Amino acid sequence: MATKIKKSEFISKGSVAFNRRARFDYNIQETFVAGLVLTGTEVKSLRLGHAQINDAFGVEKEGELYMSNMFIAEYANKGYESHQPVHDRKLLLTKREMIKIINALQKKGSTLVAIKLFFDDNGRAKLEIGLGTGKKLYDKRESIKDRDWQRTKSRLMAH
Repeated sequence: MATKIKKSEFISKGSVAFNRRARFDYNIQETFVAGLVLTGTEVKSLRLGHAQINDAFGVEKEGELYMSNMFIAEYANKGYESHQPVHDRKLLLTKREMIKIINALQKKGSTLVAIKLFFDDNGRAKLEIGLGTGKKLYDKRESIKDRDWQRTKSRLMAH
């Protein structure tokens, strides 16, 4: 028997999942906020916070953009209807944004990465995506140095 879920445990607004490695592994030049085409059980599972976007990336198929490798766990109280945890999910963007992203993805080394999955003020699931290029090892070392310096600077300013 499935466990009972209280209404207070549902996420109606705010962040569901965050990809912390996105800005570390990629130089993000531009970000977009896209809607997602989801089924009912996927939305219910998202409202419980059961999602991972760490390995998610964008692909172009027949003029449409899809997010691949995004994991949304199966809903526990699903009944007869269910969904696959990992499959391509269609992104909902304006035509101008889609053309801009598709043209950028055709350049070598460019990629579309999921940054943050959240519910907006209207309760709709949105995905913040970033268009960027992969960092080299020395770029990552530079990011670590900058982060450590910011941490040290804030400690010094506090005293």
